[in-house]
Amino acid sequence: MKKLSVVVCVYNEEENIKPLVDKINSSLSEIDYEIVYVDDCSTDNTVKEILKLKDPRLSLIQFRKNYGQSSAMAAGIDEAKGEYIVLLDGDLQNDPADIPGMLKKAEEEDWDIVAGERKNRKDGMFLRKIPSWIANSIIRKTTDVRIRDYGCTLKLFRSEIAKDLKLYGELHRFIPVLASLDGASITQVEVNHHPRIHGKTKYGMGRVFKVVADLLLMLFFKKYFSRPMHLFASWGIIITLAGVIINVYLVILKLGGQNIWGKPLLLLGILLILAGFQLITIGIIAELLMRTYYESQNKTPYRIKKITIGEDRNK
Repeated sequence: MKKLSVVVCVYNEEENIKPLVDKINSSLSEIDYEIVYVDDCSTDNTVKEILKLKDPRLSLIQFRKNYGQSSAMAAGIDEAKGEYIVLLDGDLQNDPADIPGMLKKAEEEDWDIVAGERKNRKDGMFLRKIPSWIANSIIRKTTDVRIRDYGCTLKLFRSEIAKDLKLYGELHRFIPVLASLDGASITQVEVNHHPRIHGKTKYGMGRVFKVVADLLLMLFFKKYFSRPMHLFASWGIIITLAGVIINVYLVILKLGGQNIWGKPLLLLGILLILAGFQLITIGIIAELLMRTYYESQNKTPYRIKKITIGEDRNK
């Protein structure tokens, strides 16, 4: 078993491949490591640039189509053979030189996860820093997982913790929350952050809605996963009582001789009883069904086109 697996997920990062691998190799020269690249169906020359390197420590996973960052991370983690696994962005903004210190902290202080906190972050203020600060504050307060920088990809895990995360959808943003559900110990250290030199950022304001939706799911997992009826029953009782009160009122009017048919209030009362809590639970039920589908059958949320393995890897 290798001491460390460095998992790098990339999409259209052709100009960053060689500089990043060079930095990884120079930073980890005293560690027994491997590099696992996951290409999320890039449309440029990213794959060619990776294959040019001929590095025996490097493996490449190619997806058949674009599945997103969570699935790419899951594929890299599944392929990783190291005792510890590091997630690293492929755009050169994370610094591989921070990894040895994170590994030392995990080993000496017995942490399951060492997460990076970007100091002097080199991103745009309005499109990246402010939305990230707001999101981090909301996630900390609602999930009670006290990580200051959820958006930093650079994280180091014990292998067994990483492989139990079961990432899919867009849940890579909530890795600390998922890990905490299994009782993982988590700490955070300051890491370097560099401005992007090559390529274009893959993040935009459109991800805000995805983050909000995933946050609702994380809140369910955190608070109600083992006791979902506490959530469903509370909403169900409130909505049903509201519908019953409306319908009782209408029945009294009917007994008093008034015609209630066709009144909007009647339709509202019926809808509150029948549809209220269904709208809330449809998304959650779908997510639970998906987790059951993947985990009960040991399925993965991705399909691999090809795996190119370095010369010193066990096939």
